[in-house]
Amino acid sequence: MIDWNVALQTATRLSKPGPDISPEQVAEVVAELREAAATSEAPVREFTELHAPTQNGTSAEAPVLVVDRRRWVEANLATFRVLIDPVLTRLESEGKAPTGATRAIGSKVSGAEIGALMSFMSGKVLGQFDPFWEGSAGANGDVPAAGRLMLVAPNIVQAERQLDVDPHDFRLWVCLHEETHRVQFTAVPWLRDHMRSLIGEFVDATELDASAVSRFVSEGMGELVRIVRGESQASLADLFQNERQRSVVDRLTGIMSLLEGHADVVMDGVGPEVIPSVAQIRRKFDQRRKGAGGFDRLLRRLLGVESKMRQYRDGAVFVREVNDRVGLSGFNAVWAEPANLPTQADIADPAAWVARVHG
Repeated sequence: MIDWNVALQTATRLSKPGPDISPEQVAEVVAELREAAATSEAPVREFTELHAPTQNGTSAEAPVLVVDRRRWVEANLATFRVLIDPVLTRLESEGKAPTGATRAIGSKVSGAEIGALMSFMSGKVLGQFDPFWEGSAGANGDVPAAGRLMLVAPNIVQAERQLDVDPHDFRLWVCLHEETHRVQFTAVPWLRDHMRSLIGEFVDATELDASAVSRFVSEGMGELVRIVRGESQASLADLFQNERQRSVVDRLTGIMSLLEGHADVVMDGVGPEVIPSVAQIRRKFDQRRKGAGGFDRLLRRLLGVESKMRQYRDGAVFVREVNDRVGLSGFNAVWAEPANLPTQADIADPAAWVARVHG
């Protein structure tokens, strides 16, 4: 039902070229990003007091990949397939999947839509941790992987040029944030499976009958207009969710706000010790997160990017307030078990989380 080849071809065709950079500069950027990622790990683990547990003498690792825009698209399409295929399989098993010409045409349309989304995002993302990647790590590939970290080199170079900041400082600053995600998932081995189970709940709650489409037409179009006008903080994805799915999304949003906010707090905490121009970078980067022109802001709203920006801000407030109330060890109780993870309501009310977890 989704032509993944069309998705890749569409994303490749629509993606804008990266910044003008020579092969020698490419090699230099790749080498420095790898070094910055390695340099970031120790101060991040020291600041967070998160360390990967060992099993049979080894601990889980997550490889670091420095990629271009096409490789980022390929990796994310692969993850999309992992998440979407269960829905498609369910459609087919219940006889609700289209057949014949309808399926052939529809799969190409769906592929083109996903490809267009990927093309837009491929020029925005600086780095990404993919917790759902299956593979192995270690020098000999004999260590279980806890996901993989991708640093999108052309976007990092483009951003540092647009912001007019020190390239060496900026690359290390980006790696501090992304390395925090790698530390989170390697130090908390149950986190990936917990998130995967929530996604499974979301899939199980997917409505496949005509009433879901009818509800979107009757109720969703008005909300879509409000999104376009800037009167709503919802995204297109929100319009397709039923009540069961919204409950799952609430829990996932709480987790993602925690992860992103925690990473921002860490990069701001570690940054001044190792990055001379960190204050300037933070000021300019916060302005960048607001988006460029009106059309860019509209796309970000529709695609849920604005919600992602709120996760950074609200999550950071939660992390700082919890640390102020119960200290680092008290905050780190959040990683003890799934029940301690904050909900979206907890993110907005850190005191409630402290009361629930610490009494």
